[in-house]
Amino acid sequence: MEIIQHKYRIPNVGKVERAASVGAGTLLVYHGLRRKGWAGTAAALFGIAFLRRGLTGYCYTYQALGIRTAQSNQGRNISIPYELGVRVDAAITINRPREEVYRFWRDLPNIAEFMEHVESVAAIDGNRSHWIARGPGGKSVEWDAEIINEKENELLAWRSLEDSQVPNAGSVTFTDAAGGRGTEVRVELQYDPPGGTVGAFVAKLFGEEPSQQIRGDLKRLKSRLEAGVVPSTKGQPMGGKNAAIAHIETHRKADVVAKASEESFPASDSPAYTH
Repeated sequence: MEIIQHKYRIPNVGKVERAASVGAGTLLVYHGLRRKGWAGTAAALFGIAFLRRGLTGYCYTYQALGIRTAQSNQGRNISIPYELGVRVDAAITINRPREEVYRFWRDLPNIAEFMEHVESVAAIDGNRSHWIARGPGGKSVEWDAEIINEKENELLAWRSLEDSQVPNAGSVTFTDAAGGRGTEVRVELQYDPPGGTVGAFVAKLFGEEPSQQIRGDLKRLKSRLEAGVVPSTKGQPMGGKNAAIAHIETHRKADVVAKASEESFPASDSPAYTH
């Protein structure tokens, strides 16, 4: 699972700002070249940066903060303008038939069973659904989504609808795993987090970044379909560490019970043995 950095940059600065950047950059370069020393060099470098911003229409700071003042030409049916969000890829192999895994996922309310941060998914009609999830800090966020591409037992692709609190789009594919090991489930997700890339980075520090969530969600899906149970860390602030402590404590108690059983029966007779 990784955050994929896009190679191509599209304008995220509006026309008025671009013109202002070109003007400011030209003045800074002019004055920088006329002055000597570090001050002149610094002014010229700032001027070049403003010129680049104005001529290309792309601002790295805007990208980091998730700001976009340029008008989008991609139409109203695009959930996330290309490059505005963060993309995450993740995959897992589940030892169940592809048709079974697909049917479970396609029944959208089931998603709340294994996606820990999703509180509920309610079907609106055959393709549209309403989602409620917990965001960073426990704040609830909601959005409507629609399935835009579907191939039975193979593919589900979706996008959030207009005015969603967290614009997102993506797909999940179902393929036969090599060697008859079940089904490979691959999720590709692009989302526009509050605060842009900076918001995603800060959330990652606190364990709320979606790539971390999806990794755990897919493991819970695997457990749900293979073993019929969904592991949960709810009520365990320390996550895996608490689980490990609980595991050790369980074995310690089992050892105490076993020792007491041995002391209450003759050495030649096992508690489970009867004549």
